[in-house]
Amino acid sequence: MHRPTFVFDGDCAFCSSCARFIENRIKPAAHVVAWQFTDLDALGLTEEQAGAAVQYVTAGRAPTAGPVAIADLLRTAPGLAGRLLWRPAGAVLGLRPVSALAWPVYRWVARNRHRMPGGTAACALPPGHPARAGH
Repeated sequence: MHRPTFVFDGDCAFCSSCARFIENRIKPAAHVVAWQFTDLDALGLTEEQAGAAVQYVTAGRAPTAGPVAIADLLRTAPGLAGRLLWRPAGAVLGLRPVSALAWPVYRWVARNRHRMPGGTAACALPPGHPARAGH
């Protein structure tokens, strides 16, 4: 793998909207891809991991998930906006106390993503879905 990869749920309209924002506004060094359209085995991920939370995969490191993955992604933002806005946001989000506090928020958003802007009923997670469980 030459380039880090950020994996999201392509079946969710809210998640896809967020991925488009990431690609168009943040322009990270990472490849942003729906887990349904990538080789999870090659990334060292399972469907359960990819379905439970966004994932950030880079060579030589264990994948990160949820807000930690978002922090890793933000730290790859190029340009002036990256240096002034996205990278510092990623550094703060990546701090253990901050990411620990961000997990409950992340799980709440995951459970309610069908209610978020751009979300649809198809985004709703069924009971027992991995994203409903704690990390």
